[in-house]
Amino acid sequence: MTKFIPPISRLIDEFARLPGVGKKSAQRLAFHIINMDQTQAVNFAEAILDVKRKVKYCEKCFNITDQNLCDICSDPGRNQELMCIVESARDLIAIENTKEFHGYYHVLHGSISPMEGIGPNDIKIKELLVRLQNDETKEIIIATNPTIEGEATAMYISKLLKGTGITVSRLAHGIPVGGDLEYADEITLAKAIEGRRII
Repeated sequence: MTKFIPPISRLIDEFARLPGVGKKSAQRLAFHIINMDQTQAVNFAEAILDVKRKVKYCEKCFNITDQNLCDICSDPGRNQELMCIVESARDLIAIENTKEFHGYYHVLHGSISPMEGIGPNDIKIKELLVRLQNDETKEIIIATNPTIEGEATAMYISKLLKGTGITVSRLAHGIPVGGDLEYADEITLAKAIEGRRII
C-alpha cells in the first residue's frame, strides 16, 4: 500500500475529521489543495483562520455572529413577543429563508440525547429560562428536529414552561420524521410554521 509523505498524510487526516468526509474524499480534497496555486491556498487557510478568530455566539440568542448581538437580535422591527427555538444556527437559517417567521430565536446548540450523554445542562436551556424572565415573549414555537432527540427536547422545554403564561407550540409535521430542518425545502418549512400546534 502506497504511503503518503507526512504533510499530505496530515492534511488527509484533518479532512477526514470533517463530518461526512471519508478517507477517499479526504484524499481528493487534499490533492485539490496541493494543486491550488499559492495565493488560492493562502486565501483558503486564511478564510478558516478568519472564521475561527471572528465568529462567536450572539450574547442573547446564541446564533453565530461576528458582533456581540446577531443581526436578528439587533433588529427592532421583529416581533418581540414571538420566539422560535431551534437546535442549530443552520436550522435558524432554514427558517429565516422561508420569510414566514418575524420573531426572535433561541439556538440550543444540540438536543437532549441520553444515549450520547447529552442532558439539559449540555445545551442552552438554562440560558433560555434566564432570557424568558427578562423579555416580552408571549409565544414560543419549538422547532427542534422531528427526531426522537428533538421530540424529547421539545417535551422537556414545554414541561418547563407550563404555568408561565407563555403559549408553547410545535412545528406541524410537514417535515419528515427523522429528517433535519436544514435539508427541508422552504415551502415545507413555511407550511410547518403556519400549521404549528400547541403542546
